Amino acid sequence: MNISQFQQLLEEKGITLSSSQLDQFERYYKILVEWNEKMNLTAITEHGEVYEKHFYDSVSAAFFQDFHSIESVCDVGAGAGFPSIPLKICFPHLHVTIVDSLKKRITFLTHLTEELGLENVSLYHDRAEEFGKKAGIRESFDLVTARAVARISVLNEFCLPLVKENGRFIAMKGSSAPDELKNGEKSFKVLGGKVQKIEHFQLPFEQSERYIVLVDKVTKTPKKYPRKPGMPIKSPLE
Repeated sequence: MNISQFQQLLEEKGITLSSSQLDQFERYYKILVEWNEKMNLTAITEHGEVYEKHFYDSVSAAFFQDFHSIESVCDVGAGAGFPSIPLKICFPHLHVTIVDSLKKRITFLTHLTEELGLENVSLYHDRAEEFGKKAGIRESFDLVTARAVARISVLNEFCLPLVKENGRFIAMKGSSAPDELKNGEKSFKVLGGKVQKIEHFQLPFEQSERYIVLVDKVTKTPKKYPRKPGMPIKSPLE
């Protein structure tokens, strides 16, 4: 996927990028590749693949969710900034919070956001299980996202405690999503979430399957969740 294809495909979805936004994406690519030589951020470094499998894939959340009506977004386990930084570039009004358990990734994201001139981005080096317990953070976000971090039953425990009541969690998943959703039914009920819809599509050139799972926060999450670090993965709510 080249830059003009990226721009055109987003435009077809109603997302129009200015030349300065396109410049931010290109700068993002260069910084990602440069830092990837020092630390393992991504196995994908070829220009067209980064645009399709990282940038386009990240922005695909906005094909099914109106981000103009959202103010605060929390991205759990963002890694090299996906999906929240591409979404922030496309929708500059967003107040983005990123939490990641690896300090080196937060160091990279600090540099990246400064270089791209992004405002209203808060970065936290923390475990999702600890972060979701914090006063002022818990149940405070309009929208929480996670992309390819863990299976649905685990993601729900990481992310739903952060979503405000009547807010939304968007899980961005690959081909395993249908099986994960079946196994994760208990976790939705326990944590206050309800699947609103499941969207399925394929990446335009590479053709791999993607699922966008939109989950509404219908009731408050019980205070005992998330459980202590490691427990959601060790003993998922299934």
